[in-house]
Amino acid sequence: MKRTGLFLLSAFLLLLGSRDACGQRIKVKNLEKYDKQWIHFGFLLGFNTTDFRVTHADDFYKSDSVLVLEADGKAGFNLGIIANLHINNNLDLRFVPDLAFSQRDLVYKMTTKIANSDVVIKKVESTFLEFPLELKFKSNRVNNYRFYVTGGFRYMIDLVSQAKVENQEELVKLERNDFGYSIGLGMDLYLPLFKFAPEIKMFQGIPNVLTKDPAVYSTSISALKSRIFTFSLTFE
Repeated sequence: MKRTGLFLLSAFLLLLGSRDACGQRIKVKNLEKYDKQWIHFGFLLGFNTTDFRVTHADDFYKSDSVLVLEADGKAGFNLGIIANLHINNNLDLRFVPDLAFSQRDLVYKMTTKIANSDVVIKKVESTFLEFPLELKFKSNRVNNYRFYVTGGFRYMIDLVSQAKVENQEELVKLERNDFGYSIGLGMDLYLPLFKFAPEIKMFQGIPNVLTKDPAVYSTSISALKSRIFTFSLTFE
């Protein structure tokens, strides 16, 4: 969580720094007709930190094998395309499908029969095909920038899900499908040839994505819900 906090703080400071730079240097209004287009397209490059919200099993603290269980988020990246529908001066509808490469570790502190502690790390890798549908609420344009917030729904397919794989290696398996809500903020910068925007976003999954399995690494968990923080750069 400390890394996530630093990640969000760095991204927010970047947004503030970009705003100051625009306010001080820009004198000519770029892309004056851009916001009059009813639809436009673009692409995004992003970096994500993917994590779990872990709910322990009811009898977790009575277990004689697992002492501690924590999720450790890891870094990944996103590649996507943007389709933006202009509704009015302060509202857009956006469809931003992307491909996200992610990893989360589940860290188990185990107790063996001879009372020695051992740490087991289960890597949970995912390649998500994501389908977000979002509303973008924009401030009025000032010179060559404007701020915005986003909110919407996202459906995801894990292309490397092992939910139906026979569990011979005591994997922690996830369901193939996931969905949830996302919120974000960013700033549009109107450059001479295109619009550029740094953006931070948080996604919270709704369903339990843990696949039931008799392995001790799964029975220690009641529910796993996805949580993703993303910093992206969009070009439109």
